[in-house]
Amino acid sequence: MESGNDMKAHSKTYGSFIGMLKWAVPVIVIITAIVVILISG
Repeated sequence: MESGNDMKAHSKTYGSFIGMLKWAVPVIVIITAIVVILISG
């Protein structure tokens, strides 16, 4: 099990991961939409 000292590092890592995910998902959606438009056109 994790000790109490690891929770601070865990929270920081989780926060960074969620922050990057908030930017990565819309970028992937935009790239996917562009590719679909190029293929269908």
